[in-house]
Amino acid sequence: MILQSYDELLHSRHRLSLMLFLFLNTATSLFFLCSNEKSMPLALTLPTVIIAAIGPVILLWMILKPSGKFPILNMAALITGLLWTWQIVLKYSLVFYFDGSFLVISLVGVFFISTITLGDHLLAFCLHTGPASLAILLLDHGQHTLLILFTIALPLFGFTLHHLMQRRGDRFTRRLMHQLYVEKETYSDLSMLDPLTGLYNRRGLKNRLEGILENHAGSHYVLLLDIDHFKAYNDNYGHAMGDQALARVSVAIRDAVRSRDIVTRFGGEEFLVLLTNVNESIAMKLSDRIRQYVLDLKIPHRFNEQVATHVTLSAGFAPLFENDFDGALANADRALYLAKNRGRNTILSYEDIGRSALSQPADALQ
Repeated sequence: MILQSYDELLHSRHRLSLMLFLFLNTATSLFFLCSNEKSMPLALTLPTVIIAAIGPVILLWMILKPSGKFPILNMAALITGLLWTWQIVLKYSLVFYFDGSFLVISLVGVFFISTITLGDHLLAFCLHTGPASLAILLLDHGQHTLLILFTIALPLFGFTLHHLMQRRGDRFTRRLMHQLYVEKETYSDLSMLDPLTGLYNRRGLKNRLEGILENHAGSHYVLLLDIDHFKAYNDNYGHAMGDQALARVSVAIRDAVRSRDIVTRFGGEEFLVLLTNVNESIAMKLSDRIRQYVLDLKIPHRFNEQVATHVTLSAGFAPLFENDFDGALANADRALYLAKNRGRNTILSYEDIGRSALSQPADALQ
């Protein structure tokens, strides 16, 4: 996307260069046509008539189609360069007896238009100035050869260096923008992960959830898990030990489920797992396997002695119907509440809960 925007910027510059080039050529040709030169028949100004005609036509087309592609700068430069060469040759046959500097002045005029409008386009610059430069060298017959060569070489050398520096700058800009894009994607990925556990955070869950709901048909279950008596664990073992316990529990949860399931640290000591393409029986088996994996960690927790002497967790899960994630989450939270009330270290399915039990408030428990 970033590189695409940069390419659009380059296209815009290319378009503006073409429009300015056509405008200056049209203005110059109109000046010649409107000047009172009785010595020059109308037929001899045919090149300027053509330039004055095609310039506004192309400009009008570009104005009416601002979003169109205009890969015609080189062609326009060559055609106008040939037309100005024709004009110089025709007029030189009339003025060379009276104006010995006509060729040099004409060459400077051609280079003036190219210098203003084609500074970033070396090929177009050469196509526009090349025919006139060659014709003027032939018409001069060696009278001002050094001056003409200097007039040609100086801007050509300068524009070549400018072109090389511009290309080098473009390459550097592209590399820099690509690097920025890669870093942006990296930071975007990191912003979706919980730094302590490496699991998805809520933002990461939301990002993955959109893809799951759009691209995966079938039944899904929301599993909400909470470490039992974790506030007491933190208060007595310290937050450093609490962080270690959270990290180990998160690994156990991730190892217990399938790779396609989405494991999230939902907040504090609470975790959420989106079980994809499962029925209630498989959801129960996966949930209980998580419970057992955490119990098997044997993380000492003497302040959980009413349940076990190790860290345990309770969980509730509920089906996700019609992409209603918030509804499924609320139902899983109710099941988790009842699992806590039934002694902890317990897994409950929302579908197995009696309607009477659901009338109790789903307050947060520790």
